Amino acid sequence: MTVLRRVLLAGALLLTVVGTAAARPYAWLGVRIRDLSEQEMEELAKRHGVREGFGVYIVDTVEGAPAQRSGIKKGDIVVAVNGRPIVETRLLQKLVSAAGLEKEVRLTVLRPEGRSEVALRLGVMPTAMVGERVAADFGFVMREIEAPPAEAATPGGSSAIIAVMRGSAAERAGLTVGDVIVEVNGQDVGTGVAAREALADVDSARPLRLTFRRAGASRSVTLSP
Repeated sequence: MTVLRRVLLAGALLLTVVGTAAARPYAWLGVRIRDLSEQEMEELAKRHGVREGFGVYIVDTVEGAPAQRSGIKKGDIVVAVNGRPIVETRLLQKLVSAAGLEKEVRLTVLRPEGRSEVALRLGVMPTAMVGERVAADFGFVMREIEAPPAEAATPGGSSAIIAVMRGSAAERAGLTVGDVIVEVNGQDVGTGVAAREALADVDSARPLRLTFRRAGASRSVTLSP
Protein backbone atom coordinates (compact mmCIF):
# COMPACT_ATOMS: atom_id res chain seq x y z
CA MET A 1 0.00 0.00 0.00
CA THR A 2 1.48 3.37 -0.99
CA VAL A 3 2.21 6.19 1.44
CA LEU A 4 -0.34 8.30 -0.45
CA ARG A 5 -3.11 5.79 0.14
CA ARG A 6 -2.04 5.24 3.74
CA VAL A 7 -2.47 8.89 4.66
CA LEU A 8 -6.53 8.96 4.16
CA LEU A 9 -5.53 11.22 2.23
CA ALA A 10 -4.82 13.30 5.14
CA GLY A 11 -7.15 15.97 3.90
CA ALA A 12 -7.52 12.62 2.11
CA LEU A 13 -8.05 11.59 4.03
CA LEU A 14 -9.53 13.45 7.12
CA LEU A 15 -12.09 11.33 8.89
CA THR A 16 -13.70 14.14 8.20
CA VAL A 17 -18.89 22.94 9.02
CA VAL A 18 -22.07 21.69 8.29
CA GLY A 19 -22.55 21.74 4.53
CA THR A 20 -25.14 22.81 2.07
CA ALA A 21 -28.51 21.13 2.16
CA ALA A 22 -27.66 19.05 -0.91
CA ALA A 23 -24.36 17.80 0.50
CA ARG A 24 -24.37 14.33 1.98
CA PRO A 25 -23.71 14.49 5.74
CA TYR A 26 -20.89 12.28 7.00
CA ALA A 27 -20.12 11.34 10.58
CA TRP A 28 -16.93 13.08 11.74
CA LEU A 29 -14.15 12.22 14.15
CA GLY A 30 -11.92 15.10 13.10
CA VAL A 31 -8.57 13.31 12.70
CA ARG A 32 -5.92 12.78 10.06
CA ILE A 33 -4.90 9.15 9.89
CA ARG A 34 -2.53 6.72 8.21
CA ASP A 35 -1.83 3.01 8.22
CA LEU A 36 0.98 1.64 10.34
CA SER A 37 4.38 0.78 8.91
CA GLU A 38 5.66 -2.79 9.22
CA GLN A 39 8.13 -1.69 11.87
CA GLU A 40 5.37 -0.01 13.90
CA MET A 41 3.26 -3.16 13.68
CA GLU A 42 6.13 -5.27 15.01
CA GLU A 43 6.75 -2.84 17.89
CA LEU A 44 3.07 -2.88 18.84
CA ALA A 45 3.00 -6.66 18.81
CA LYS A 46 5.95 -6.76 21.21
CA ARG A 47 4.83 -3.94 23.50
CA HIS A 48 1.07 -4.51 23.69
CA GLY A 49 0.59 -8.07 22.54
CA VAL A 50 -1.50 -6.90 19.58
CA ARG A 51 -1.24 -9.17 16.60
CA GLU A 52 0.61 -7.78 13.59
CA GLY A 53 -1.56 -5.71 11.25
CA PHE A 54 -3.69 -3.96 13.84
CA GLY A 55 -4.13 -0.25 14.20
CA VAL A 56 -4.41 3.16 12.55
CA TYR A 57 -2.04 5.99 13.47
CA ILE A 58 -3.44 9.41 14.42
CA VAL A 59 -1.37 11.93 12.46
CA ASP A 60 -3.21 14.97 13.81
CA THR A 61 -6.52 16.16 15.22
CA VAL A 62 -8.73 19.06 14.15
CA GLU A 63 -9.08 21.76 16.77
CA GLY A 64 -12.50 21.63 18.45
CA ALA A 65 -13.48 18.38 16.69
CA PRO A 66 -15.01 15.41 18.57
CA ALA A 67 -11.70 13.52 18.69
CA GLN A 68 -9.78 16.41 20.24
CA ARG A 69 -12.52 17.18 22.75
CA SER A 70 -12.48 13.58 23.92
CA GLY A 71 -8.72 13.54 24.47
CA ILE A 72 -7.57 11.78 21.28
CA LYS A 73 -4.15 13.13 20.32
CA LYS A 74 -1.35 12.86 17.79
CA GLY A 75 0.49 9.57 18.11
CA ASP A 76 -2.47 7.59 19.41
CA ILE A 77 -3.09 4.27 17.65
CA VAL A 78 -6.71 3.24 17.23
CA VAL A 79 -7.04 -0.54 17.31
CA ALA A 80 -10.82 -0.98 17.68
CA VAL A 81 -14.15 0.81 17.28
CA ASN A 82 -16.92 -0.47 19.54
CA GLY A 83 -14.84 -3.59 20.05
CA ARG A 84 -14.30 -4.30 16.36
CA PRO A 85 -10.60 -4.57 15.43
CA ILE A 86 -9.23 -1.91 13.07
CA VAL A 87 -6.59 -3.04 10.58
CA GLU A 88 -6.51 -0.13 8.12
CA THR A 89 -7.66 3.44 7.54
CA ARG A 90 -10.47 2.44 5.19
CA LEU A 91 -12.09 0.26 7.83
CA LEU A 92 -11.92 2.99 10.45
CA GLN A 93 -13.59 5.42 8.05
CA LYS A 94 -16.24 2.87 7.14
CA LEU A 95 -17.14 2.13 10.75
CA VAL A 96 -17.29 5.81 11.70
CA SER A 97 -19.49 6.56 8.70
CA ALA A 98 -21.75 3.59 9.46
CA ALA A 99 -22.13 4.60 13.11
CA GLY A 100 -24.14 7.65 12.08
CA LEU A 101 -24.30 11.34 12.93
CA GLU A 102 -24.24 12.38 16.59
CA LYS A 103 -23.83 8.76 17.69
CA GLU A 104 -21.52 7.74 20.51
CA VAL A 105 -18.66 5.36 19.71
CA ARG A 106 -15.98 3.74 21.85
CA LEU A 107 -12.42 3.79 20.55
CA THR A 108 -9.74 1.46 21.85
CA VAL A 109 -6.47 3.39 21.75
CA LEU A 110 -2.87 2.33 22.35
CA ARG A 111 -0.44 4.80 23.92
CA PRO A 112 3.10 4.42 25.30
CA GLU A 113 1.62 4.12 28.80
CA GLY A 114 -0.83 1.42 27.74
CA ARG A 115 -4.33 0.80 26.41
CA SER A 116 -7.20 3.26 26.86
CA GLU A 117 -10.92 3.29 26.09
CA VAL A 118 -12.20 6.63 24.77
CA ALA A 119 -15.92 7.36 24.34
CA LEU A 120 -16.96 10.22 22.08
CA ARG A 121 -19.95 11.54 20.18
CA LEU A 122 -19.45 11.88 16.42
CA GLY A 123 -20.03 15.24 14.76
CA VAL A 124 -20.94 16.32 11.23
CA MET A 125 -18.15 16.56 8.67
CA PRO A 126 -17.54 20.11 7.34
CA THR A 127 -18.57 20.79 3.74
CA ALA A 128 -15.02 21.36 2.52
CA MET A 129 -13.96 18.03 3.98
CA VAL A 130 -16.93 16.29 2.39
CA GLY A 131 -15.65 17.63 -0.92
CA GLU A 132 -12.17 16.28 -0.17
CA ARG A 133 -13.65 12.92 0.75
CA VAL A 134 -15.59 12.73 -2.52
CA ALA A 135 -12.40 13.60 -4.40
CA ALA A 136 -10.62 10.82 -2.51
CA ASP A 137 -13.40 8.38 -3.42
CA PHE A 138 -12.60 9.06 -7.07
CA GLY A 139 -8.86 8.85 -6.41
CA PHE A 140 -7.45 12.38 -6.39
CA VAL A 141 -6.34 15.03 -3.91
CA MET A 142 -6.66 18.79 -4.41
CA ARG A 143 -4.95 21.85 -3.03
CA GLU A 144 -5.57 25.52 -3.70
CA ILE A 145 -2.75 27.21 -5.59
CA GLU A 146 -1.96 30.55 -7.12
CA ALA A 147 -2.31 29.41 -10.70
CA PRO A 148 -1.02 31.37 -13.70
CA PRO A 149 -3.82 33.24 -15.55
CA ALA A 150 -3.71 30.78 -18.44
CA GLU A 151 -4.38 27.90 -16.06
CA ALA A 152 -7.01 29.46 -13.80
CA ALA A 153 -10.76 29.67 -14.32
CA THR A 154 -10.75 33.02 -12.54
CA PRO A 155 -7.94 35.24 -11.20
CA GLY A 156 -6.52 34.15 -7.86
CA GLY A 157 -6.48 30.79 -6.18
CA SER A 158 -7.58 27.73 -8.12
CA SER A 159 -7.92 24.10 -7.17
CA ALA A 160 -5.16 21.95 -8.64
CA ILE A 161 -4.69 18.21 -8.39
CA ILE A 162 -1.61 17.35 -6.34
CA ALA A 163 -1.95 13.56 -6.19
CA VAL A 164 -3.64 10.77 -8.13
CA MET A 165 -3.96 7.29 -6.63
CA ARG A 166 -2.82 4.31 -8.64
CA GLY A 167 -5.61 2.23 -10.08
CA SER A 168 -8.24 4.85 -9.23
CA ALA A 169 -11.01 6.28 -11.39
CA ALA A 170 -8.99 9.50 -11.61
CA GLU A 171 -5.96 7.69 -13.03
CA ARG A 172 -8.07 5.69 -15.48
CA ALA A 173 -9.68 8.92 -16.71
CA GLY A 174 -6.24 10.42 -17.37
CA LEU A 175 -6.02 13.05 -14.62
CA THR A 176 -2.48 14.01 -13.63
CA VAL A 177 -0.76 16.12 -11.02
CA GLY A 178 -1.00 19.81 -11.91
CA ASP A 179 -4.38 19.69 -13.67
CA VAL A 180 -6.41 22.74 -12.61
CA ILE A 181 -10.11 22.00 -12.08
CA VAL A 182 -12.47 24.58 -13.60
CA GLU A 183 -15.81 22.74 -13.69
CA VAL A 184 -17.48 20.04 -11.59
CA ASN A 185 -20.45 18.40 -13.29
CA GLY A 186 -20.87 21.49 -15.45
CA GLN A 187 -20.62 23.95 -12.56
CA ASP A 188 -17.91 26.62 -12.81
CA VAL A 189 -15.45 26.45 -9.91
CA GLY A 190 -12.92 29.27 -9.96
CA THR A 191 -11.45 28.62 -6.50
CA GLY A 192 -10.54 25.73 -4.27
CA VAL A 193 -13.43 26.58 -1.96
CA ALA A 194 -15.90 26.48 -4.85
CA ALA A 195 -14.47 23.18 -6.09
CA ARG A 196 -14.86 21.56 -2.67
CA GLU A 197 -18.39 22.87 -2.26
CA ALA A 198 -19.35 21.53 -5.68
CA LEU A 199 -17.78 18.15 -4.94
CA ALA A 200 -19.62 18.00 -1.61
CA ASP A 201 -22.87 17.89 -3.59
CA VAL A 202 -21.65 14.99 -5.74
CA ASP A 203 -23.00 11.49 -5.28
CA SER A 204 -19.86 9.34 -5.37
CA ALA A 205 -21.98 6.42 -6.58
CA ARG A 206 -22.57 8.27 -9.87
CA PRO A 207 -20.13 9.32 -12.63
CA LEU A 208 -18.29 12.59 -12.03
CA ARG A 209 -17.55 14.95 -14.93
CA LEU A 210 -14.60 17.28 -14.52
CA THR A 211 -13.31 20.01 -16.79
CA PHE A 212 -9.73 21.06 -16.18
CA ARG A 213 -6.92 23.08 -17.71
CA ARG A 214 -3.59 21.55 -18.62
CA ALA A 215 -0.82 23.44 -20.41
CA GLY A 216 -3.29 26.17 -21.38
CA ALA A 217 -5.82 23.79 -22.93
CA SER A 218 -9.23 22.88 -21.55
CA ARG A 219 -10.19 19.21 -21.33
CA SER A 220 -13.10 17.22 -19.91
CA VAL A 221 -13.21 13.70 -18.50
CA THR A 222 -15.82 11.52 -16.84
CA LEU A 223 -14.76 9.51 -13.79
CA SER A 224 -16.56 6.26 -13.12
CA PRO A 225 -17.98 5.79 -9.60
